Amino acid sequence: MKDEPQPFGLPTAEELRKYRIWDSYFLPLQSANGQRFSSDVNRSLSAIEKSAIERLCVFLHVGLGTADSATEEKLRGNPDAVLAPLRQWGNKLIPMMRLNPTDIRGSLDALNRWMRDGPMAGVYFASSNRASLPCNHRNFDPLVQRIHELGGVIMQHTWFKTGGKDSIGESTPSELAELAGRFPDIQFLCAHAGGEWEKGIRAIRAFPNILAETSGFDATAGFVDMAVRELGDERIVFGSHLPSRALGTELSKVLNADISDAARMKILGGNLRRLLAPILVNNK
Repeated sequence: MKDEPQPFGLPTAEELRKYRIWDSYFLPLQSANGQRFSSDVNRSLSAIEKSAIERLCVFLHVGLGTADSATEEKLRGNPDAVLAPLRQWGNKLIPMMRLNPTDIRGSLDALNRWMRDGPMAGVYFASSNRASLPCNHRNFDPLVQRIHELGGVIMQHTWFKTGGKDSIGESTPSELAELAGRFPDIQFLCAHAGGEWEKGIRAIRAFPNILAETSGFDATAGFVDMAVRELGDERIVFGSHLPSRALGTELSKVLNADISDAARMKILGGNLRRLLAPILVNNK
């Protein structure tokens, strides 16, 4: 019956299909042999189907100092390990590559190999000890420029921590705002809206080339409402953070917000499709 509770606390797949949901933040773990990736994707498929998600951006290590050393070594010598999941789920996954900004030359070479000549549609810059540089560092500049030349999308992990950074390699929305200010014609995705979303929204508010991504922190009433009010509905993109987050929680941030249905359409898929359109057309 239509009034019965649905799995995950969501509307039915039929009801959700009208939103044409595209997920900007799908994060299965990746091992050199591909087994962990396959396992994480497979355990996410039920939720993906029940929520009628059409496409998911997935962040792939390509052997450039973004994973553990053993995985890095195997990936560098076996590019097929990166491509294998895309052959299996290529109709669902939009591949985005991870880069380490400490290695400018290696990253530029990788952009040519994996984005200019390969299937990657964008770049994910992590925020961690391994990345070792905050996103306002000047090493990002030539990489951002090259990604833009190739038509790729840029996702930057960001987080405000109450006690301050654990390492210099972490990035905040304020640092992303500094980078975006140097490239006002290039658009950036601010992952997790900075975690502390009220502070994150305010940090990026004056930079129209930064869009806030919705995943990765507990659902709180008022988040998407504030984001729409302060940024506009064209500057927000949905992320599921599958498989480590509950999809019902992540979707509810958007579905239960006091916003128009037209705004929901943009946030759940329209804005991401707009960002990805140039490179997806070129990669056909």
